[in-house]
Amino acid sequence: MAQPKMLKLREVLEEIDMSRAAFYRMRARGQAPRIRKLPNGQLRVRRTDLDAWWEACEQDAA
Repeated sequence: MAQPKMLKLREVLEEIDMSRAAFYRMRARGQAPRIRKLPNGQLRVRRTDLDAWWEACEQDAA
């Protein structure tokens, strides 16, 4: 089974059109997609986690 695509934080911020500071504020409130920290310290978001987050945002707006 293939590993899910992992997005760099920069890619996520571009897709959701948000600044890094705003993203971290959302994360502190528990409202951001799940971030995974790699052993080298880099941050990644699974494509599936970001898609699920988008879906939840759409449901909350309805």
